[in-house]
Amino acid sequence: MEIFRNSALREELLSVARGEKRAEFVIKDANVVNVCSGEIHEADIAIHKGIIVGVGRYKGIKEEDARGNFAVPGLIDGHTHIEMSMLSVSEFARVVVPRGTTAVVADPHEIANVLGVAGIEAMLEEAKTTPLKVFFTVPSCVPSTSLETAGASIGASEVENLLRCCEEFVGLAEVMDFDAVLRGDPEIFAKIEAAVKSGKAVDGHAPLLSGCELNAYILSGAGSDHESISAEEAREKLRLGMRVMVREGSAAKNLRAIAPVLKECDTRNCMLVTDGDRTPKDLLSQGHMDFLLRRAIEEGIDPVKAVQLCTINPATWFNLREIGSITPGKIADIVIVRNLERFEVLKVFVNGREISKEFRKKGEIHIPKAREKRECSACFRRRLHS
Repeated sequence: MEIFRNSALREELLSVARGEKRAEFVIKDANVVNVCSGEIHEADIAIHKGIIVGVGRYKGIKEEDARGNFAVPGLIDGHTHIEMSMLSVSEFARVVVPRGTTAVVADPHEIANVLGVAGIEAMLEEAKTTPLKVFFTVPSCVPSTSLETAGASIGASEVENLLRCCEEFVGLAEVMDFDAVLRGDPEIFAKIEAAVKSGKAVDGHAPLLSGCELNAYILSGAGSDHESISAEEAREKLRLGMRVMVREGSAAKNLRAIAPVLKECDTRNCMLVTDGDRTPKDLLSQGHMDFLLRRAIEEGIDPVKAVQLCTINPATWFNLREIGSITPGKIADIVIVRNLERFEVLKVFVNGREISKEFRKKGEIHIPKAREKRECSACFRRRLHS
């Protein structure tokens, strides 16, 4: 782990993990939803310097009694378009974080269609004003169609530069022009190659593709898809090695149709996503990833498996090594809930700190007078090393 490059910090964290020194903060007697083992077990969660250092029995300088409640990893939306919510990044975060979403993987192709790279960079900067961890995939199709009068374009060189820019860029966004892929268009393959060379994910977009065409599309490097609308379509993509993102938004609702696959198949390569299709009204009245999790359980999916679909599974696909589970070494993004079926959120911790009561006020959308930038993941680790 990168944080262990600092020898003093390493010794301090190891001392706490060994139980020789009290942790700064311990969540006591929680029912830990373990997305690694697929079980629920009672344990203390020791947090030090914003990092989970141990899950077992620990003493803390400050302790939080969670007996009878459940500790869940912060929820992750593995595919969304924040702009489609009609909210700014900060206002989007104000709605979703109190409900348990602590990270999203956003495809900013809507703002990129208008402002290009400058629009993406603006979203990246605004994301630092919120507790929400916002990771980005670089739009692969800007403009998205030849019929648009777009304000900008993003070519292979821009894709490559953004993927190298910083760790918040975690992959190539949905490759929507599957016709270009199937005919071997050099420009789209240059973008895919940039992502593959950087070791980052390539999100796909393959509505109704099947048989030989689907095989050819996957051969290009596209590794995920969020466009399945039937169990048969999702099953075929799973069999060919794709990650299946099950979309459940305000308009596109595919969970009920695909639920049989989630109940019958190995779901390590499956995720629940919104695809940005959640209106402000639905975000306020129903929720975000918490709503998707409840819907999955309503469809008969095992609650622990449902949590895996929006925590460790997207974290694994996008190589987000520091989040996704409640295990030693992960950043302490933890949601305390009264129960899993209704997912009644009691407290949300980001980087080991409870989000403020002001930020947790539900049902409010407003523009704060002043914003204080939070640390991005890289800055957070650099501070730990200093």
